Amino acid sequence: MNNKYANPKKKKFKKIALDETWEKINPNACGIDIGARELWVCVPSGRDEESVRCFGTKTPDLEEMAEWLKACRIETVAMEATGVYWIASFQLLERKGFKVVLVNPRQVKNVTGKKSDVMDCQWIQKLHTFGLLGASFRPADPFCVARTYMRLRDDLIAGSTSQIQLMQKALHQMNIQLSHVLSDITGSSGQAIIVAIIAGVRDPIALAELASQRVKSTKAQIAKALIGDWRPEHLYCLAQAHQMYLRYQSDIKECNAKLAEELEKLPNKVDPKLNPMPPKMDRKKEIDEKLRLGLYCKFGVDVTAIEGIGPTAALTLLTEVGADLSAFASEKRFCSWLGLCPDNRISGGKVLSSRTRRVVNRMADVLRMSATTLKSSQSALGAFYRRMVARLGPAEGITAVAHKLARLLYSLIKYGHAYIRTGMEEYEKKNADRKMKALRKMAESLGVQLLEPQLVTAGVS
Repeated sequence: MNNKYANPKKKKFKKIALDETWEKINPNACGIDIGARELWVCVPSGRDEESVRCFGTKTPDLEEMAEWLKACRIETVAMEATGVYWIASFQLLERKGFKVVLVNPRQVKNVTGKKSDVMDCQWIQKLHTFGLLGASFRPADPFCVARTYMRLRDDLIAGSTSQIQLMQKALHQMNIQLSHVLSDITGSSGQAIIVAIIAGVRDPIALAELASQRVKSTKAQIAKALIGDWRPEHLYCLAQAHQMYLRYQSDIKECNAKLAEELEKLPNKVDPKLNPMPPKMDRKKEIDEKLRLGLYCKFGVDVTAIEGIGPTAALTLLTEVGADLSAFASEKRFCSWLGLCPDNRISGGKVLSSRTRRVVNRMADVLRMSATTLKSSQSALGAFYRRMVARLGPAEGITAVAHKLARLLYSLIKYGHAYIRTGMEEYEKKNADRKMKALRKMAESLGVQLLEPQLVTAGVS
């Protein structure tokens, strides 16, 4: 068999020297440099004639790599997270019984000498041997399955949104101002009119009659908006976008069914018969009671009681992180993983930068979106949002509110605390007391004594 991976040629590689005086935390460690076409694997010296080998990325090659690692008495494997190429190797090695550690590229990017795949796998193996690599967070496999369906659902919704924009574009190009008289062209009235237009109906009065009686615009206004230039190329674009939109809606429905099946398989943390679900705190928050009950059983607490946390945010938290936050020792580490806390760069006792790290995290994005819904909320979180945005600006203020939501979610899920809602008046009073305490402390440092407001008034009178 002519396969360069089956019979690797013996090559002279430059090896990284190890300091034998260091304590070996993982003596049976292996390092893998992941690539799209090949994997470079390094095992401790003395385990095989070639401590560094190259394997392909096809399944038989991965099986051969696993057998070689077993022959070399390897127990734990460290690999760098590179795109999606690591997933196949990670899952196969995990099934084979290896302890697999997925490493953030930030921890292994500094390689002495000329950088190459051969040097990288040796450097990863060296760092993992001495316990200098931390494993990236990855939820349990059942949650990963549900996460896949949830991410696919998000992609399908994004695709459906793009088709809605294409329908609006085609209508505007024909000067059909349907979006000016209907709040949503994907509603029952908008879809009925678009289907009739695609079918060949051109009479504006007949099209206006398809609108529901609940539409605020009058029939005359709708008919006037439906007089346009019926160009065939734009009609074709409208028909294609509408067909794709319906296909996306069908796919979303199927994906929702698959997601519901996987969510049912996830373990429950509480029995609603023994611990009934608390009553809904916000009547204005639109959430299906069956979905709310399911989230309560999975988390053990009602996370939707927090202002701004809706069903989408709760589902994203369940699929992206899971219902067990024991992997994060504290809420500070959880917020750091989300990339919502300041990343202080200190040198010589001086803070050079405190900007948050650039992290691609779906949960962090959802928390930022949830924070924006608190703009008009008459609650403590709403007051906190307005204070932070006024003080820091829109971008930094939203991140600060998302940070607070993350800490609340961690406290509820990790310790099972029930959420206690605080009103805006109580929050404003606490904020005023906090300012007064800081003012008194500053006055004491300057040797000045502050008088109580009622005493000042009595003296004047």
